[in-house]
Amino acid sequence: MAAAAMAQKVLVPCSSSSSCGKVQFSPSRVHTQAIAFGGELSQSSSRKNKSLALKAVAGETSAPVTAKSGHEILLFDALREGLEEEMARDPTVCVMGEDVGHYGGSYKVTKGLAEKFGDLRVLDTPICENSFTGMGIGAAMTGLRTVVEGMNMGFLLLAYNQISNNAGMLHYTSGGQFKIPVVIRGPGGVGKQLGAEHSQRLESYFQSVPGLQMVACSTPYNAKGLMKAAIRSDNPVILYEHVLLYNLKERIPDEEYVLCLEEAELVRPGKDITILTYSRMRHFVLQAAKTLVERGYDPEIIDIRSLKPFDLFTIGNSIKKTHKVLIVEECMRTGGIGASLRAAIVDNFWDFLDGRPECLSSQDVPTPYAATLEDATVVQPAQIIVKVEQMLQGLI
Repeated sequence: MAAAAMAQKVLVPCSSSSSCGKVQFSPSRVHTQAIAFGGELSQSSSRKNKSLALKAVAGETSAPVTAKSGHEILLFDALREGLEEEMARDPTVCVMGEDVGHYGGSYKVTKGLAEKFGDLRVLDTPICENSFTGMGIGAAMTGLRTVVEGMNMGFLLLAYNQISNNAGMLHYTSGGQFKIPVVIRGPGGVGKQLGAEHSQRLESYFQSVPGLQMVACSTPYNAKGLMKAAIRSDNPVILYEHVLLYNLKERIPDEEYVLCLEEAELVRPGKDITILTYSRMRHFVLQAAKTLVERGYDPEIIDIRSLKPFDLFTIGNSIKKTHKVLIVEECMRTGGIGASLRAAIVDNFWDFLDGRPECLSSQDVPTPYAATLEDATVVQPAQIIVKVEQMLQGLI
């Protein structure tokens, strides 16, 4: 098979039980996303329900649960609930990592799972990220669905070779003989005085690796839905969890639900400017939006959620309406998600913009330990307010 044809098979198509669920995609949208991925998605996931387009254009947003239904849950418990449901549903799902067993994980995402499913399905490992990540990838090749927890995402740099050269590429280099249904997850981002090595944002490291899919959760609702979707996917998925969001509380449905891994979320409809964000910055943007609305502005806020590939369908519909776009991220400015997203916007939607896309990112410095200096390196709500006002007043 020619190399060009092989390159189109890096990703395993979504099955009926995988992350896409009942959501369907347009062929043009999926093709754009597949280019960013280095692969091709199946026709079964390439027929987009027209209601999504109408929803994005009209700015409709539907709450997943009413005030009187569902149950309140913290984000770390939502992750655990999704993981537990998938382990009960599929006996091939297993978890491995440091202290994930009877200790319940460093942030208690696996609490109680060892007692319920046994030590072989919830496997405590030595402090050796390269080894147990490789073991998880190998187990996925042979038929298991493995969830690998990094106690801190920064530690997974020790497993960079396993994640990039093996998880990302083995489906391609084996000529499609192997699927790699592995989920790599754990806490990351800038916490509260955790120091430089514990404040890594690995999305910038892994976004260029062909074959990897990346999603970032920001609420208990999408944390559970994305966890379940990632486990069901036949592709290697990195699930980014922010260390400061684990205690975020929200009411989620009692009924089972699975989100689509490739879909952004319209958080707030608006008409003046599109603000694209993800993870912890979603909540900073919402804080800034309260002040902006009081001052007469009407921002549209989108949580992109899918860091690779981008949901250019939803993003594009918003830009065609507002004609201005601001990206807000905690990732580093150089080589970060914002840089890639801005390039994709310029390539695809330049004719719909009234000005250049702007981006607020973290400073290109190691994260300081001192609290005041740490805050200075990360985007704050006040900076978002100033930037939006400058854009809407034509000052930049």
